[in-house]
Amino acid sequence: MTALTRRQLLGAGLGTAAMGVLSGCATPGTQSVNAAPTLAPAQGPVRLTYWAWLKDFQNVADLWNAQHPDIQVDVVWIPGGNSGGYQKLYSALAAGGGPDLAQVEMRSIPEFLLVNGLVDLSRYGANDHAHLYDETLWKQVSYAGGVYGIPQDSGPMGMFYQPAVLESVGGTTPATWDEWAGLGKELRSRDVYLDCFPISDASPFASYASQAGAVWLRPESDGWVINMTDDATLNTARFFDQAIDQDIVNTAYGAFSPAWFAAAAKGGIASTITGSWGDALVQGVSGSEGKWRVAPMPTWDGSGFGSSYLGGSTAAVLANSKHPKEALEFAVWLTTSTEGIDAEIKHSGIGWSPNPGFIGTERKQPSTFFSGQRYNEEVFVPATGQQNTDWSWWPVTQQSFNILSDGFRKKAFGTSLVDSVVKSEQQIMEVFKNKGLSIRKETS
Repeated sequence: MTALTRRQLLGAGLGTAAMGVLSGCATPGTQSVNAAPTLAPAQGPVRLTYWAWLKDFQNVADLWNAQHPDIQVDVVWIPGGNSGGYQKLYSALAAGGGPDLAQVEMRSIPEFLLVNGLVDLSRYGANDHAHLYDETLWKQVSYAGGVYGIPQDSGPMGMFYQPAVLESVGGTTPATWDEWAGLGKELRSRDVYLDCFPISDASPFASYASQAGAVWLRPESDGWVINMTDDATLNTARFFDQAIDQDIVNTAYGAFSPAWFAAAAKGGIASTITGSWGDALVQGVSGSEGKWRVAPMPTWDGSGFGSSYLGGSTAAVLANSKHPKEALEFAVWLTTSTEGIDAEIKHSGIGWSPNPGFIGTERKQPSTFFSGQRYNEEVFVPATGQQNTDWSWWPVTQQSFNILSDGFRKKAFGTSLVDSVVKSEQQIMEVFKNKGLSIRKETS
């Protein structure tokens, strides 16, 4: 792919005002590197910089460095994306600098595209490696025929639970959400909550709705089409409205907060439905070894999908990199090779591997903490094949989630989740229009 054409830009759901951003000079001031000729491979040794919020990641890069003297990688730690990391990246891009690679969440890829922040890696052979990646994840980095990040990790969802707490009311792991609600009611008789519902973070709700079959936004030839009031979304909202009203879930705190850890250690929280990366966090519950197991995510009775994703990031090549081909080479090694994946798990606790052919040596072993359960192979490998493949991220995802979260907070004052979803859809459409992005409401 050379430059993004008008038709391709519209196909990515980007309106005419955004086309100027992508094809010319954009906030924060970068120019469209994807409209320029591709850069030739380096003729000598190069040194790449990778900005990421992963801990001890230089240890991973050092394995690569030892085997590739002509392509050396230096890692710079930055805060998590929305905790300041993205602002550092935007500022660096605006100044004409920045790293060669950066950790960028999948849901944030379209926002970086709006400021010409990323290299289209299909121009450097990325599609030659597509077969190595989970198909759903590859779709989430692909827009208008281009590839704008290499999947680095993800979070297929499952249910982490305390068997003894469930058994105290004669309960077993619920296969459906209706069974989940019934179990939650039983547990309240013992002053136990089955789970939390974070009214200040809309991300889990989006995952639940996606599992039910929702596709909130999708790109078409004339711009983005929005539908947050479909049956899948509104039924999900009604379900959790009822769960909150019946006091089945705790809304006072979210999973993995200090209050959650205290309650879980005392048996006051029975479970949490979250991404596969939750295994490391659950192990932080005091005195809990051998007291937790993992089960598949409950499903929506008669519809939807077996699982969903929560979280996921990429190794993206930033627009000002002078060595995109070499950066791509490192990114592919990092995310598909056995030594790269094993090192990421060992040193950085990376999320789920994007390579369906290799989940990581450590993750093939029975877990001592989870009573010898091989939960990765039993639960999360199947979960990766039970996803809503039509779900797509959009250019104002984080702002959309902020709007939805602000609405959910009003639940405490009597506003239903259903009403908040309906109102949020209208507000999100205004955000699109204010940014010059084409959007229309889907009609039945």
